[in-house]
Amino acid sequence: MTRAGLIIIAVTLLSARPAVAASCEDLAKTSLPNTTITTAQSVAAGAFTAPGGRGGGNPFADLPAFCRVAATLKPSVDSDIKIEVWMPANGWNGKFQGVGNGVWNGSIDQNAMATALRRGYATAGTDTGHEGGGGPWMQNKEKLIDYGYRSVHEMTVAAKQLVNSFYGNAPKFAYFNSCSSGGRQGMKEAQMFPDDYDGIVAGSPALNPTGRAAYGIHVAQVVHKDDASFIPQAKFAAIHDAALAACDAADGVTDKVIENPRACKFDPGVIACKPGEDSNGCLTSAQVASARALYQPFVNPKNKQVIHASLEPGSELGWNVFAGPQPFGTALQFFQFMASNNPQVDYKTIDFNDAATLDAIDNDIVNAKSTDLKRFVGRGGKLIQYHGWSDPQIPPGGTVTYYDDVAKALGPKVKDNYRLFMVPGMNHCGGGDGPASFDMVAALEQWVEQKKAPDTIPAAHLTNGQPDRTRILCPYPQVATYKGSGDPNSAASFACR
Repeated sequence: MTRAGLIIIAVTLLSARPAVAASCEDLAKTSLPNTTITTAQSVAAGAFTAPGGRGGGNPFADLPAFCRVAATLKPSVDSDIKIEVWMPANGWNGKFQGVGNGVWNGSIDQNAMATALRRGYATAGTDTGHEGGGGPWMQNKEKLIDYGYRSVHEMTVAAKQLVNSFYGNAPKFAYFNSCSSGGRQGMKEAQMFPDDYDGIVAGSPALNPTGRAAYGIHVAQVVHKDDASFIPQAKFAAIHDAALAACDAADGVTDKVIENPRACKFDPGVIACKPGEDSNGCLTSAQVASARALYQPFVNPKNKQVIHASLEPGSELGWNVFAGPQPFGTALQFFQFMASNNPQVDYKTIDFNDAATLDAIDNDIVNAKSTDLKRFVGRGGKLIQYHGWSDPQIPPGGTVTYYDDVAKALGPKVKDNYRLFMVPGMNHCGGGDGPASFDMVAALEQWVEQKKAPDTIPAAHLTNGQPDRTRILCPYPQVATYKGSGDPNSAASFACR
């Protein structure tokens, strides 16, 4: 072989060689824009414990050895975003998973990070730039932007760079997986930062939290209009049973689960008390009016546009969220700290103009209502969204409407990149009488990496951690329907139709 040939081979080998990996502790010296690394430490297998953890055993005792990096990001003068990045010391699957949070965040979800780490992922989480729940920080626009979308994006960019430095290789694929407010974070990523993730799982997303706040206050005003209008929690079961009686059998099998509440018309007036009667098994006339309000979308009285979707039949056992003794706290905090800076605001005095002001203040900072997913779809991104039909915290109709609107914009090809799975009988992000145990991350991995689109998702209902009923989840607008024969507790007896 000629000298020139040897040189070419040598150059080829050198260019193919991965960058030199850093030790975990060396990552403390990493220079990233607007970033201060506060911790870079190797954690032995089973040695991690949550800061401030109390009794009850260590939920992280089964974690493998990993490199833990903590950092503070300051993309604006008022920013103070805390993040953590966890990277397996061995057995890295070559991929990255960002995780989100619930409600107001205010802390890093280490449980979600631990779940990703157990699957071999390098993973990252953020506190979104503040501590605790809703508060005066919402009056600071930069901090509101950090909470709304910037913190997750900045976390993702910094984490990918740290992963590259630690392993000497960038992750092959990047995924985001979260539920509730975390589902909203995933949708903001798809809408605003389409290059951050190859695939996103957005569960029970709070797409329109300012609208939900308005709906929550509206419901509170109705059910607390007077003593007669309040529905005691002891009556929720009777309303739920009546909803099941009206809607349960529509999918071909009676199993205490309403497959598609939108296909059933239910009026709580069917359990109206007889004159002079009042018991936990019936509703007074004033309580019937309150129950009907919970099933009705909150509509702009001026232009009749829907401000937010309503709860659905099947959600009644969780009505304490919106119709409990006190108004829904998350809803009220939007008006206390975002529309104003008055923790003492009286929810009974809030009117539609206040709701409109709240939406204008937000100006799509927190809301994730944009249906423009063209950039995310254009680069081949895959999005799996799921929502429980019995969700008592984030009414699921908004998710259905959002998908319909995106489908109108993208046309029939929407299913090539975006699929929605409505989960019958599931509460908020899990639980309930429906098949609430499933693996959306595995389905997303197959879709992104193997081009195998999820035509169905296997799911199960668990009792004491064991499956006692299996089902298939179908991509909306299809619905799982009993074939007419076979075990009604087996997924094999159902088809998407």
